[in-house]
Amino acid sequence: MYQSQNPARRNSSEPYTIFTSREKAVIITIVSLTATLSGFASNIYFPALPQVAKDLSVSPTLVNLTVTCYLIFQGLSPTIWGSFADTKGRRITYCCTLAVFLGACISLAETWDYAQLLVLRCVQSTGSASTIALGAGVIGDITTREDRGSYMGFFQGGLLIPVAIGPVVGGLLADKLGWRSVFWFLTIYGGACLIIVVLILPETLRSMVGNGSEEPACYAKSLLSIVQKKRHQTDASVEAQDDYPNAHKRVDLLGPMRILSHGKTFCAIVYVAVHYTVWQMVLTALPVLVQDTYHASETQIGLIFLANGAGSMIGTLLTGKFLDHDYRKMMSQSDGAEQPLSIEKARLRTVWIWTALECASVLVFGWTVDQGVHISVPVVSLFVLGWAAISLQSMVSTYLVDIHHTQSASAMASLNLVRCLLAAGGTAVVGPLLNSTHAGWTFTLLTGVMMMVGALVLFTLFFGHKWSRRDGQEGKVVDMEAKATIRP
Repeated sequence: MYQSQNPARRNSSEPYTIFTSREKAVIITIVSLTATLSGFASNIYFPALPQVAKDLSVSPTLVNLTVTCYLIFQGLSPTIWGSFADTKGRRITYCCTLAVFLGACISLAETWDYAQLLVLRCVQSTGSASTIALGAGVIGDITTREDRGSYMGFFQGGLLIPVAIGPVVGGLLADKLGWRSVFWFLTIYGGACLIIVVLILPETLRSMVGNGSEEPACYAKSLLSIVQKKRHQTDASVEAQDDYPNAHKRVDLLGPMRILSHGKTFCAIVYVAVHYTVWQMVLTALPVLVQDTYHASETQIGLIFLANGAGSMIGTLLTGKFLDHDYRKMMSQSDGAEQPLSIEKARLRTVWIWTALECASVLVFGWTVDQGVHISVPVVSLFVLGWAAISLQSMVSTYLVDIHHTQSASAMASLNLVRCLLAAGGTAVVGPLLNSTHAGWTFTLLTGVMMMVGALVLFTLFFGHKWSRRDGQEGKVVDMEAKATIRP
């Protein structure tokens, strides 16, 4: 932990963070690049499944089980690593998770046994899945509410790159070099990420380094932190260590579960998790539905997926800008006073627009595919679906980091836990649902579920501010962040 030079003092004239806009861009680019490991490890594997089943002499059903297990551990593992990152630091957690990921990838590339494959895929997920929660934690450390939306939008956009190109890369590697080359590619990619993290990424956990001006422990130093030390020689602590509730605590493995038990947090997470699950169910059913209805080839199916990816990329970038604009607008209306400002309204007041768009796009996709309408209509609906779904993800993710600022990694771990577990179940039942009824009625049912859980986020929007806000030590951090966003 960092030792404050003068813990009794707080220099209110110091900036909330010493990182410049350029340095923030470098840091967020690094964490976004590292976070793509989770998506790549999941999506790049799909085209290789038939080869894996043939080489290991198992059925396709058993190979598909490795995908389900990956999703389950993708939800569970961040609850452990997120708590560790919120107490022991971001850098050391990154190094540990990436080391686990590299070991799993090398072992997967050399395995000849199905049982080993199944276990190692779980280990691989344990190492890669937490990079998303860690990245959100870093963003929470170095940004304020005024500019966090844009940075979170950029971060979420980076996570979508593997969704768009992962299957293409995996297909090429498996076709030309065999399925083992997929895991060697991930080994090289993960190794490059680990080197970049070790050399450049500074420690940002505010209970260790304050606004970045405090010297971290030896294991938490990087080249950028050394440069920062030379540029910022301070003689007073910006924020005392005692102002942070995580500063003296041990790793709390139940921290994400406690966050989930908060009323407004639970409502927001369940709401966005259900919408995410329906989104993934549509994408899971897409290849079979399009192939059966329009007799599309594998290449054409891949191009159809690009429509969803393009909508997602555009949506997350524009939504981030909108969140920042909306927050500044509401701050100006409250005359810079943080207390009257409802963060629920600042972040979630337009959520009904994206809910309506996602519901409409799911309905249109289901019935147009069911009735064999021209392929252009389902493609456009997939574009809109991607835009709406990722906009909801960005809004709720930013909101969670705002209200759980000192436990941002654990907050994202809570979201990831519910989202991935629901998605694992949803993708498992979408096939039987489609077999038992038509696509139109299946997606009508799912739309009804989304509309019902919409009441949860509306309840948070209108009544969330009446829940008691964080008090005690955590409240001091919120106040400091709020003051940093108020312009003179």
